[in-house]
Amino acid sequence: MNSKPINCTFRSPCSASRRESRSRDLNNQDYGYLDVFRHIQNRQYGGKQLNVNQEKLLSPYVSKHIPPLLAEKEFELGKINKIFSSHWLDDRQVAMGTKCNKLIVLDTKTGKQFHIPSLKSSKNSIPAECPCGIHSIALNPSQTLFATGAENTNDLAVYQLPTFDPAMVGENGHNDWIFDITWIDDEYLVTGSRDSKLALWRVEMAESDPAEISTLPSSSTGIPVPDYAITTPVVSRFCEKAQKVRALAYNDDRKELAVLSLNAYFHLWDVETFNARSHRGLIHSRENVCMTVSKRYCSYAVGSQSHIDLLDPRCPNTQTSIVSKHRGSGVRSLTFTDDILTIGTGVGVILFFDIRAGRYLESECGHACSLNVGSGWLRHDETYRDFFWESDYPSAIYTHRYDSTGTRLFAAGGPLPAGLWGNYAGLWR
Repeated sequence: MNSKPINCTFRSPCSASRRESRSRDLNNQDYGYLDVFRHIQNRQYGGKQLNVNQEKLLSPYVSKHIPPLLAEKEFELGKINKIFSSHWLDDRQVAMGTKCNKLIVLDTKTGKQFHIPSLKSSKNSIPAECPCGIHSIALNPSQTLFATGAENTNDLAVYQLPTFDPAMVGENGHNDWIFDITWIDDEYLVTGSRDSKLALWRVEMAESDPAEISTLPSSSTGIPVPDYAITTPVVSRFCEKAQKVRALAYNDDRKELAVLSLNAYFHLWDVETFNARSHRGLIHSRENVCMTVSKRYCSYAVGSQSHIDLLDPRCPNTQTSIVSKHRGSGVRSLTFTDDILTIGTGVGVILFFDIRAGRYLESECGHACSLNVGSGWLRHDETYRDFFWESDYPSAIYTHRYDSTGTRLFAAGGPLPAGLWGNYAGLWR
């Protein structure tokens, strides 16, 4: 780990009790291994549900030993283009959003796909130019509402779970693509857009305002959908210094919203006042496209073309950098799981960084532990033949998600060059 000279070091807020925590991990490791073994064996052979707390199945110690054991199950998805976003719905279904603006639910057990109709905006909504798909999927804390992009990629769509009945469309908050969505609580959520704005929304069900009901079917499928509300944002504000808001991350412990913009600025907003607190420039300024938050370490991880920057909001002068193992391809997705930062790259490789140890996880041979994803599907069209012939283009990992147990990892994406059409999705278990 390379550090810029600073006056405040990056560390866990619980660093004083780190030795005690490690002792607890070591004392519990046998119990943890046994729980994990029983759970995976039971799941593999279709036994009855074990009486274990899935949310706490893995201790931080055991979670470090899961990645080298994962094996891939790759899915055939047909001719959809690039999976940009994903989210587990339950222990077998994953929702996916694509560059071609498809919303799909994938059954990871059977491989079957279910297409969810996109929600149509009203005539008052002006679509963004050159729409570029569904970049974000977010579930509210109670897992009862599902937020993503609407048919117009600058509008917000909210569905009810588990039925996917439409709840509302939010419009006139943005004039360009919605890049990211995050829930503040069960009722309010924030969108960030390529137009450099943040919009705060309140979910309004259709029956709450009969005058604002839409009965339009989805034009993308022609399938009639139930009535849903059309609403506008509670408030919409420009993010100062931002040139295109790319990613959001919410820390509910601090009531703090982190905002990443494509011009390499990191912003902090107070969600209670919906005003900016601070902003700072990032050291590594190319292709800043992903961000995640660790409440355990009270820190944010930001991906770029060649590094991952770790930022502690309590120490504004702190910026610690992790050098990417694949520096030219960029970091495309990030996730914290206890002490482990999972890194999806642009070359079809998933890596794991141990925050506590300050190094990449290693296999028994001493090399960095990595998952090399399958080949996926690539369309050999005219663009491919004219510009990319006889070149190898592995799938970029635009999205990855662990299930609630932490023992399965869903990863998906597609070719990195914008002109190529293809997809990849796999379950690592």
